[in-house]
Amino acid sequence: MPDDVAALIWEALGDSRVTTKEASDRLDNLFGYRCPDDIAKTLSKLRKTGLIKGEISMDAGGWIWWADEECRNGTAGEGK
Repeated sequence: MPDDVAALIWEALGDSRVTTKEASDRLDNLFGYRCPDDIAKTLSKLRKTGLIKGEISMDAGGWIWWADEECRNGTAGEGK
């Protein structure tokens, strides 16, 4: 996955925890950019590589996504 996609998504997520739809809307509003893939698929790929974090939220009715310093520094999942 190109680093530029991760950087765009990190900027769109900011320090918030957002739903898949909110992430998609933020990308569109900030950059006029829609992921070429389905956004959920892209976010899932980034989660599997440790570039973002995500979990199912019963309150939100689906996945929520966020990026913390571990993700941005490439240290997510180390020491496990």
